[in-house]
Amino acid sequence: MCFLGEEIYFPPVENANSEGLLAVGGDLSPERLLLAYQSGIFPWFNEDSLILWWSPDPRMILYPKDIKISKSMRKVIREDKFSLSVNMNFNEVLEQCSSIKREGQAGTWITKEMKNAYTKLHKKGIAKSYEVWENGDLVGGLYGVDLGHVFCGESMFSKRSNASKFAFIHLAKDLQEKGYRFIDCQLYTDHLASLGAREVSRESFMEQLKA
Repeated sequence: MCFLGEEIYFPPVENANSEGLLAVGGDLSPERLLLAYQSGIFPWFNEDSLILWWSPDPRMILYPKDIKISKSMRKVIREDKFSLSVNMNFNEVLEQCSSIKREGQAGTWITKEMKNAYTKLHKKGIAKSYEVWENGDLVGGLYGVDLGHVFCGESMFSKRSNASKFAFIHLAKDLQEKGYRFIDCQLYTDHLASLGAREVSRESFMEQLKA
């Protein structure tokens, strides 16, 4: 296990343990966070924990062209029920992602420290949000880190059925148009798999990230 100090550095991702934990400690400065994502690493820890850095094997990704849109979701899109914006209310998306109740989770991993860190990245144009609106109310959205060729998804929230799917589908379509390689979804979930995401080996993930 690698314990990080003040130096902005990460060990090789191959050093991660079987669960994907690579390193402990350090800080959440914009410089360290950006290096982490560029290196295939992301932070994930509880409020009462040290900062934990992960690089799991396998890794969940979505190629934008592979986005799956169900018949029911196509109907939602056609109905024009929701409207979409990008980077219009990053702070509120971050707040909603941190406060939404999730099955099987007692608390949130999006701590105050994490919020401050991603807000700084947003001000630098690196962290971005997609917002979903219904009758002027923010009802869903997502945020993540934009590396210019890969989008690293961090979290989504939904206050209305299908609102987060709406955001994710539009993200995938936007990235496909811009020629992005993939969306880093980090870890497997049935929800992401239903949208077309797949698991790849860490070796394959790193090759595509660095290509």
